[in-house]
Amino acid sequence: MNGNRFGRLFQLTTYGESHGDAMGVTVSGVPAGVELDEEAIQAQLDRRKPGQSMITTSRGEPDEVVVNSGVQDGYTTGTPIGMVIQNKDARSGKYEPYVTAPRPSHGDYTYSAKFGTRNWGGGGRSSARETVNWVAAGAVAEQVLDASDHDVEIKAHVNRIGDVEADPVSFDQLLANSEENDVRCADPDAAAEMQELIEEYQEKGDSIGGSIYFECRGVPRGLGAPRFDGFPSRLGQAMFSIPATTGVEFGLGKEAVDVTGSERNEDWTFDDGESFDHVESDEGDPVPEGNDHGGLQGGITTGEPIYGEATWHAPTSIPKKQRSADWETGEEKEIQVVGRHDPVLPPRAVPVVEAMLYCTVLDFMLLAGRINPDRVDGNPGQYDTDYHPSSPENE
Repeated sequence: MNGNRFGRLFQLTTYGESHGDAMGVTVSGVPAGVELDEEAIQAQLDRRKPGQSMITTSRGEPDEVVVNSGVQDGYTTGTPIGMVIQNKDARSGKYEPYVTAPRPSHGDYTYSAKFGTRNWGGGGRSSARETVNWVAAGAVAEQVLDASDHDVEIKAHVNRIGDVEADPVSFDQLLANSEENDVRCADPDAAAEMQELIEEYQEKGDSIGGSIYFECRGVPRGLGAPRFDGFPSRLGQAMFSIPATTGVEFGLGKEAVDVTGSERNEDWTFDDGESFDHVESDEGDPVPEGNDHGGLQGGITTGEPIYGEATWHAPTSIPKKQRSADWETGEEKEIQVVGRHDPVLPPRAVPVVEAMLYCTVLDFMLLAGRINPDRVDGNPGQYDTDYHPSSPENE
């Protein structure tokens, strides 16, 4: 099975199944000399882990990460970083009825049709539990960017659940409010309505979909290549890789169908040193007068904030009775999915979205040479640690 790796220079390669012994990720391409805070990695995993509120699955996973390579005396060495998260609360017996009678709209049948076998406990490799690896890798990418000379900030929040939509919020509001409620919505009034709606579906044994707004600031201009390696092309791949994603938009997104060319096109002007603090530009540089393009033109970053929206369908594991077809017995049968499942996905998907944004931005920064891929401070041969205080460049 291919497709377990993401990135060109900053690469994450993952393994693990939902009810297997452990989840794990190997992160390659991390420059040496980054002081790696393992508690910060754990903090991001805590944002994603199950059982954190009444509107998430009750599966009791601590999601404790162990970093077992690529670090010496607290600093990255430039070699692959290995991280492992043990599965502690798997209950595979509840999934035995679906071994040959696939659950509706899951990967059960398609995995079996492809391989002739599958790890059926908890959905195996197709489970969204696998994204715990991505969040760990994203936390590493965030720390590399923080250690660089670039001031990159990334934040996301739930902007819609069902028919409840949040009002537009500023980036400062995103930073201040999105973690203040269980829904992870930066609009407090909308968050309360969303919570009520989620609980209604939960009580009915059903689920509901929603969307996440994301924004990246401090990303320099000139990242990405036309066509297949365009920034939006690669970011779209990252977002669509998240289980249950049904749509990804940048800038105006689908609303662009109602906008004429003359309305969407943005005139160019010069940075006057005062009006474009939100843009990565210097005084006197050409800058667009607006940002309906979402920080991306011709597949390449403009220095404007990159923003967009990703949409998730309702979780497919629901306790309502449904129908399946058992290929072993040849019978159609009524099934009822029993287990611990989320009634909605976006609240726990927010840290996953942010992680994949960090991974994508860092990968492009390394590819463009904006960050030295060997050593984050650009000084290979200079040691930070006491165990080897001399330099190989010594006479």
